[in-house]
Amino acid sequence: MSIRSIRLAVLVSGRGSNLQAIVDAARAGRLQASVEVVVSDVADAPALARARAGGIPAAVVRRRDYPSRAEFELALAGAVERARPDLVVLAGFMRLLGPAFLDRFPGRVINIHPSLLPAFPGLEAQKQALEYGVRFTGCTVHYVDYGMDSGAIIDQRVVEVMPGDDGDSLSARILEQEHELLVDVIRRIGAQMKMDEKTGEETGKQMSGAISEGGCVRHGREQA
Repeated sequence: MSIRSIRLAVLVSGRGSNLQAIVDAARAGRLQASVEVVVSDVADAPALARARAGGIPAAVVRRRDYPSRAEFELALAGAVERARPDLVVLAGFMRLLGPAFLDRFPGRVINIHPSLLPAFPGLEAQKQALEYGVRFTGCTVHYVDYGMDSGAIIDQRVVEVMPGDDGDSLSARILEQEHELLVDVIRRIGAQMKMDEKTGEETGKQMSGAISEGGCVRHGREQA
């Protein structure tokens, strides 16, 4: 029996190197996942070109095209929902998301951030780390909640800050770890989803068998 790949929707705003890492891992057989849609809030984001070059459906949903944040998020959710994803991945998506989007995908939205959260949330995390003078920084994959990079942490990778590092050199080394970490986390989430799906199927078969044999599945306490 073939194992179903988990379906991904990837949200992007920029270059899309993390998107490319996901696509490459899937094509190389290192990740049982399929990117079903790439959605960007930036019409000329290079990540969209990467998606189209790979034959992946791509969509643009711009904030300025909607009168309110909630309406923008509803449109964004609609573009994602049409792909029926198991997991939504923010890979360089540069907007905060609120209830209008997140409540449509509860517990199924993750983000990659270039710091060891909770340190240095928000923009320019690498610059923040250099200005603060830390010896180590890194990257974090976390679940997305309504706050700024404040959701539950899934996993992290540590990157040493080297003497003479600037924003570009540190960012490049962190990005290498981002690519590996994001693929690894998606792989583990996918494995858990498949395990949960299999458990649900087995439970359903057991219940069906009990009913077909004239049994009764009871919930709660037996009454004397």
